[in-house]
This record gives sequence, C-alpha cells and structure tokens, in this order.
Amino acid sequence: MLERAPHEAEIETIEVRHGHFWIPGERVDTPYGTMQKGPMFVEWQAPRAVTRPYPLILVHGGGGQGTDWLGTPDGRRGWADRFVREGFATYVVDRPGHGRSPHHPDVLGAPGAQTPYQAVNFLFAGVDAVETQTQWPWRRDIGGPELDQLTAGLGFLLADVAESQRLDGDRLASLLDIVGPAVLVTHSAGAPGGWLAANRRPGLVKAIVAVEPMGPPFADMPGFCRLDWGLTGARITYDPPVEDPASIAGGIQGHRIVGLTGTPVMVLTGSASGAAAFGPPVVDFLNEAGARAELVALADRGITGNGHGLIFEANSEETIVPVIEWITTNVT
Repeated sequence: MLERAPHEAEIETIEVRHGHFWIPGERVDTPYGTMQKGPMFVEWQAPRAVTRPYPLILVHGGGGQGTDWLGTPDGRRGWADRFVREGFATYVVDRPGHGRSPHHPDVLGAPGAQTPYQAVNFLFAGVDAVETQTQWPWRRDIGGPELDQLTAGLGFLLADVAESQRLDGDRLASLLDIVGPAVLVTHSAGAPGGWLAANRRPGLVKAIVAVEPMGPPFADMPGFCRLDWGLTGARITYDPPVEDPASIAGGIQGHRIVGLTGTPVMVLTGSASGAAAFGPPVVDFLNEAGARAELVALADRGITGNGHGLIFEANSEETIVPVIEWITTNVT
C-alpha cells in the first residue's frame, strides 16, 4: 500500500490544460449488435503557453497503459508531467485493448496471458540485477509496494500480437490526422506502433524517440511474436514494395521504409537493461531503412543503473533530460 495520501506530497504546482477523447475503432457486426473494434483512449495535457513547435504522443509498452507516463511506482510524477513543464503539449494513449481502451474477445480477438509478478520481475526488477540496476532501489519480491503498484497496472497483449500492432499503427495514424505533425515517444513493445504510424502518415511524424524498443530486427520470440517485417510483426510498406516478408528475412537490401526516410530517430537504452543489446541492431536497421537514427546510451551520458523501466525508475527526472535535449536539437 502507499505509505501516505498522494495529495500530501510536496509537488510543484503548475497550471495545466487537459482533456480526453477517443479514436473510434472500426464498426463490426457481432451477436450483440454493432460494436467498435479497438477504440483508443487519448488523454491530453498542455501548459498554459505551449512553447515547443510540435506536440508529443506518448505510447506505452507491453501490457501496460498510458499511466506508465503519468506517474512512477513510488508515487512521483511521470515523464508526461515533465514534458508539460518543459513547454510541450502531450497526448498519452491507451493502446487498443489496454487500460481505458476497452476489450472484449468476441470483438477484438483472443487475449494473451495476463502479466504475472514473475514477468514483471524479469522485465523491470530482475533479482539477478541487484548489483547493476541501482535505480530500482525498492524491493524486488512479491509484496514490495512499488512492485505491487507496477504489476497492478499491467494487463495483457492480444494473442495475435501482429494484429495488435496493426491496430496501434492505424489508431496512432488517426490521432496524427487530428493533432497534426508530432513527435512520437514510444516504450518497449509500443515501438512497432510508432514505426507503423510513421509508415501510414509520411511527413506527420517529425521524429521518434524509441525508449528500449522491441528488437532485434526479424526477431522470433517463441510464444510471443515474430518481427517478420523487420521491426514489426504487422505488415509495413517498403519502397520498392515487398509482398512477402520472407524475401527480406536475410536483409532489406536497398529497400526503404516509407515514412521513415530522413526521419530523426533516437533509440534510448539503460545500462542495466537486458533489452539494451537490441539498441545497436535496431539503429543499424533503421539507418539502412532510410531513417536518421542514433543510439543514445544513458551510460554514455553518465547516467547508470537503469533497467528496462527507465521512464519510471528512481532517477526518472534525470533519464528524461537527454530526451528533451535531443528533441530540442533535432526537431525544429
């Protein structure tokens, strides 16, 4: 349980405008009547005066939800709040089938397994990483309050992960139609939706920050998904066109990904994360696909001890700084 009421915390007061809306899903006929398949909930916040040229769209990972960006397991404010304090308008989404975006298997498709404590431990607070992952200073066993908070917000992915990614890409593209040109900030398994959104709306994605993105390219993760199209399990459009992903399994060989050509991309990794090893091959693939990608390892900035959940670890106010600096430098 939380040790004290959140409203008693000493938190800087800022003036924020906020609201929410939905990206509707496709209408489908079901035994219950006409339903929406995969609507997406969007929560927006903006300072009184927006001083940055483009809004940010924050895309959560795995079985998480938009709350990953709104707060931390120990009750501090999250990256979304810091971005607003820095003058950005932000749009935080709950990917279809996650959080406040409703799911029913008869409409959206069969759910995958629920996320257990053991998986949360493995991803975010491994017991074998105590010496290196110093920015998770809390308990790592079942019963630790921070692990309780993190696990409580984690649900499941669709059993068909490629279909889940397709929905993410389509809904994010529709959000871009409303918001206009924007910067995508994705985390972990939210990254494929970002690549697909850029692919569907060339020119509207001004840059992408991919925090610990899913990889490596063409990975086969038994029991989870295959990245048949490079960085996505869902079909993505190449130039020249690719009809069969098997034809590029050995390398994309001069093909470019539509919508990523010339797009600045930052891939951010933590020093104590098992997923950090995916960073270099993801960057190499993106550059071959036409993007202007670069790897930013937190350790190279003197920030160490971070795992896969670096967006909400103890030094989250520090891990966000290279992101703000990179956006400021690369998006004008």
